[in-house]
Amino acid sequence: MSEEDGMDDWAAAMAEQAESEEGQEGEGDGVKVAELDELKDDAPITQEEKKKLDTILDIPVTISMEVGRSQISIRNLLQLNQGSVVELDRVAGEPLDVLVNGTLIAHGEVVVVNDKFGIRLTDVISQIERIKKLR
Repeated sequence: MSEEDGMDDWAAAMAEQAESEEGQEGEGDGVKVAELDELKDDAPITQEEKKKLDTILDIPVTISMEVGRSQISIRNLLQLNQGSVVELDRVAGEPLDVLVNGTLIAHGEVVVVNDKFGIRLTDVISQIERIKKLR
C-alpha cells in the first residue's frame, strides 16, 4: 500500500465520521446545544467590586519565578549530587514565568541589580484577565 492510498483511507474515514455526526444531530437523543453569553473585556468594574478588591489588596501572596520544569524518576532524583545537571523544558533565552500562588501573571527576564538577581517583566497578563481567573 502506498502512502497516497493511506491518505485516501484517512480522508474516507474522516468523511464517514462527518456524515455520521450530521445524521445524529437531528435524532432527538436528548442532547441540546448550550447557549452561552459572550464574555466582554470592556465591562467596567462597579463600585461594589472595587470595595471587594480593596479588602484583599493587603493580603500577602507567594510570588515565584519559574525557569522551567522537568520530570525525573525518584531513582534519578536520589542520584543527584553537587555538579549534577537537570535538563529543563525551556530553551535558553526563553522568558521566565512569573507565578503568584501558582497562577501565571507575567513573563520576564533575569537581571542583576546591586549584586542581586531580579526579574524584568516583559509581558504582563492584563488586569481584567487576572481578575477573571480569580472568579
